[in-house]
Amino acid sequence: MRNEYDFKKGKRGAILPASTGKTRITIRLDDDILEWFRDQADAAGGGNYQSMINEALRNIATEGPAKIETIVRRVVREELKRVGGPRRSKRAKAA
Repeated sequence: MRNEYDFKKGKRGAILPASTGKTRITIRLDDDILEWFRDQADAAGGGNYQSMINEALRNIATEGPAKIETIVRRVVREELKRVGGPRRSKRAKAA
């Protein structure tokens, strides 16, 4: 039997080196969390769910975890702006 492939000079590990500023690690994530990020990437029309995880971690590291009130207010403002909802009066803004 003749060997078609000679792996004597083969090397283990990644074929392509990691990008500068990136480190390859092993991390265990809950299945539901990983699936959520994958679904978000799919819903956005594709993309890299790993980059989304990286961005989420960066936001927490630089801005700290947002209070739920801050998040709700931002979402309501964005939705009102999107649908052309009511605007605050000048008197309400001064208060």
